[in-house]
Amino acid sequence: MTRRTVRIAMNGVTGRMGYRQHLVRSILALREQGGLDLGNGEVLWPEPVLVGRREHALRALAEKHGLTEWSTDLDAVLADDSIDIYFDAQVTSARADALTKAIEAGKHLYTEKPTAADFAGALDLARLAAAKGIKHGVVQDKLFLPGLLKLKRLIDGGFFGEILSVRGEFGYWVFEGDWQEAQRPSWNYRSQDGGGIVVDMFPHWEYVLHELFGRVTSVSAEIATHVPRRWDEQGKPYEATADDAAYGTFHLEGGAIAQINSSWAVRVHRDELVEFQVDGTEGSAVAGLRNCRVQHRGLTPKPVWNPDIPATYSFRDQWQEVPDNADFDNGFKAQWELFLRHVVLDEPYHWDLLAGARGVQLAELGLKSAAEGRRLDVPEVSL
Repeated sequence: MTRRTVRIAMNGVTGRMGYRQHLVRSILALREQGGLDLGNGEVLWPEPVLVGRREHALRALAEKHGLTEWSTDLDAVLADDSIDIYFDAQVTSARADALTKAIEAGKHLYTEKPTAADFAGALDLARLAAAKGIKHGVVQDKLFLPGLLKLKRLIDGGFFGEILSVRGEFGYWVFEGDWQEAQRPSWNYRSQDGGGIVVDMFPHWEYVLHELFGRVTSVSAEIATHVPRRWDEQGKPYEATADDAAYGTFHLEGGAIAQINSSWAVRVHRDELVEFQVDGTEGSAVAGLRNCRVQHRGLTPKPVWNPDIPATYSFRDQWQEVPDNADFDNGFKAQWELFLRHVVLDEPYHWDLLAGARGVQLAELGLKSAAEGRRLDVPEVSL
């Protein structure tokens, strides 16, 4: 086997998601398995170059994982001709400028979402990348979750018949930070720093709905800041200016209607942190992060509404588990592998900056819908 090295500048890996999912469980996991087998007698070897603002944090990460290259000078890294790919997992407010620099430097790029603070900026990035002729990808990790892969298998197999509706529930209680440490960084709750659950989650819902059920054609949303006072990483109180809950209704191409609730102020009473119920004429399914349960038309019981008689059966027990029928790898790693093959082998890849712009567009229109109290059309996006 011939080893082919690809050098990846990874910006933002000192953050929770950048470190755990992208560095450790994706790039370092690929190295631990001996590289990515390209199937042509070559093995792709990813060589990360850590980039960030905090020198001590970068040095500590590099030493912990046996890496030798890190830098606090993004411009110098992008000017290095040996760097093939730029990856961005920074805070949203810093992302667009860094991506622009990477595109202008001719680097292929892979990035977390949202790709920019507004739709115009996200679309500009897609157009700039197209003009430059680089390869580009946007993280759309939920498509690679075992639960949604099983759901996609059901859709492709015609299980549902005509899909009528999608109901999604996402969220958990994020502690305020005073009596228990918050599980999310404080900037998430300040709109001036790019925070808010609509900006964070509507891009996810756009690609999940688009890929599985059809393009979103209109959106209606209500938002709230249910917890107005929180405490930051230094234990200081601050005003939460960003939305921490959103209740969205999405009309889909083909006629189905999706309703998705997103909240950081909800206590979990479901099997997984996110669940989607899909109802169709021939059957229904409930898919989470890993599991998926179904109820076919021919096996659907006949519930009778009678509040005066206690239920003697469990509705959940009337559903069947969808088998794995495959080995599911980490979703972030699986998408990294596809993007790397796209870069070095030119294999097809459509989760690009234009797809990322659609997500930003939906978030922007969701916020506008909530502000104006009306349903808004979602125009198709093109270069």
